Amino acid sequence: MIETGKNRALTCWVVTDGRAGIEAQALGLAEAISARRPATIMTKRIAVNAPWRKLPRFFWGDPFSKLAASSDALQPPFPDLWIGCGRLSVPFSIAAKKKNPSSFVVQLQNPHAPSGLFDLVIAPEHDGLAGANVFSITGSTMRSRSFPARANDQKHVAALIGGPNRAFRMTRADAEKIGDQLRKLAETGARLQVTTSRRTPADAAQMLEDKLSGVAEIFWRADCGEKAANPFPGMLGGAAAILVTEDSVNMAVEAAATGAPVHILRLARKPFATALKFDAFHQSLAARGVARYFGGALERWNYTPLNETDRAAQEVLRRLA
Repeated sequence: MIETGKNRALTCWVVTDGRAGIEAQALGLAEAISARRPATIMTKRIAVNAPWRKLPRFFWGDPFSKLAASSDALQPPFPDLWIGCGRLSVPFSIAAKKKNPSSFVVQLQNPHAPSGLFDLVIAPEHDGLAGANVFSITGSTMRSRSFPARANDQKHVAALIGGPNRAFRMTRADAEKIGDQLRKLAETGARLQVTTSRRTPADAAQMLEDKLSGVAEIFWRADCGEKAANPFPGMLGGAAAILVTEDSVNMAVEAAATGAPVHILRLARKPFATALKFDAFHQSLAARGVARYFGGALERWNYTPLNETDRAAQEVLRRLA
């Protein structure tokens, strides 16, 4: 058992493959825990030698022997609290629990492995996982942000643009359609501020930029070498309404933390692909009064800002005690 003295700082490893969105979820949980109990957080970015990365974990044997030279070390002493996130972290989380049973191992997202192999699995409720050591949340955990005070400006509208994934596409034609929707808002008086993501294809981002030239107050592209700091936090904090493309759970969760109405921009779906989990996620937001699908016009409503990271942190500490 982990010592429960409130004055003793926990050691905590955040274990991911280093992708920004994945790491932010694990770091967000770790930081929320450390806000309630002292903790020393270490970020561990793992890399695995070929061909293991593409093979099922059942063939790996000891995953620690498969770490690439470019990976951060995963050596004893192991931490009090291990937080893994992302598919690549799963074999290491399972092995860490076996190597050091006293470590409390938390796995974020659906591990696609028996939940009993971990101390706690924190998964989005739209994945439908259940079990004594499964804790369901709406969407995903996130890092805490200090949003600027919301201005009394009902015309300030933020638009967060994602990109293609296994369910949705984002072609130049798709971007043109979204650009037309956003341009109409701007032409009816909206002070439009737009940011793309790392997943937005360059041709789609260019189409959006062309469509919104002269009407968007801010247009920031993630694919242009980040010539200036991403204005994302300020855009969200000051927005009276936020539009988010439906491919991203993380962006919708961040938007939902502001208390501003969240409008979901529909995307074209890939042939034969399923978007059931995304649909379930958006339905859960709608049920909480957070989000609605965008129908062409902005709507106003109120809701309690989403703070699932805080709830998850409290659950981890409850179980640690």
